[in-house]
Amino acid sequence: MSNEALLIIDYTNDFVDDEGKLTVGKHGQVLVDYIVDLAEEFRQAGKWVILPTDLHQENNPYHPETKLFPPHNLKDTWGRDFYGKLNDWYNEHKDEEKVYMYDKTRYSAFAGTDLDLRLRERKVDTLHLVGVCTDICVLHTAISAYNLNYDVVVHEKGVAGLTQAGHDFALSHFKGSLGATVK
Repeated sequence: MSNEALLIIDYTNDFVDDEGKLTVGKHGQVLVDYIVDLAEEFRQAGKWVILPTDLHQENNPYHPETKLFPPHNLKDTWGRDFYGKLNDWYNEHKDEEKVYMYDKTRYSAFAGTDLDLRLRERKVDTLHLVGVCTDICVLHTAISAYNLNYDVVVHEKGVAGLTQAGHDFALSHFKGSLGATVK
């Protein structure tokens, strides 16, 4: 029997809201009910709900994304708050042991964090992924999870990319190159 965790990746205002600094827009906004319902399903089943969330410093000369993207997900800003109903859900449940936000500074939720250690301590072997961007942070997290021997499930109704082509590529890559379940 598997021990599962849900990772809600970067589902913040900066990535999803129309006013976000690096938004996927409407494609991401329509995911909110699915993501919140899935989070609640995992929470009620006593499973882990982890929210790996991008954290950046403005104009950081040492971070490669500074050259690639406008400043986004800056500490203590509206842009880093979770989008829509997810923000309400998180604020209602954030003090529960199995619900927590996780700071990350790279595309993969595993890069430069102790996420793998925490998951292994909790005997988690299957990761369910939702969030944005399908072809950036969700993809890199899935690749890291694959390389660390986790079973990966990507919820197609819970992910969106910056472009349709990138989104479609990532979904194909999850199945064809990572052996992930896409449902």
